Amino acid sequence: MKFFLKYWLPVLIWMLLIFIGSTDLMSAEQTSRIIGPFLRWIKPDISAQAIAQVQLIVRKSAHVTEYAILAALLWRALRLGTMWRLKMSISFVLVSVSCALFAVSDEFHQSFVPSRTASPQDVMIDICGALLGLGICSVFARRREDWA
Repeated sequence: MKFFLKYWLPVLIWMLLIFIGSTDLMSAEQTSRIIGPFLRWIKPDISAQAIAQVQLIVRKSAHVTEYAILAALLWRALRLGTMWRLKMSISFVLVSVSCALFAVSDEFHQSFVPSRTASPQDVMIDICGALLGLGICSVFARRREDWA
């Protein structure tokens, strides 16, 4: 139970947060209510096109970030929260595939939310985020092994 709470519960909580973010709560319409006024407060003469571009960048960066975090949490859970001692390459593949499958299921979920759209491009962005997170994890893992 201790291993579950320490290593796997954060993974499940993060997946739940991603799922909640796929609802109307984090739709473009909702996030524009925050980003637009904030940008107008910083620069009152900003154009609508510039706001739309910033919003797109923020939303796609959120995809990268949320899946980088998911990959890092999964990596940690697989490496430390199991009795298995997997090679780094096997852990990398398992986490990559898991994140990709979750990204596909997340976009599928969005296809049922009226204010959201499912996008294969977003799945690719999510996978890139997961790979970025795994890259960071593998750098730290290699450094840790070098120090041991």
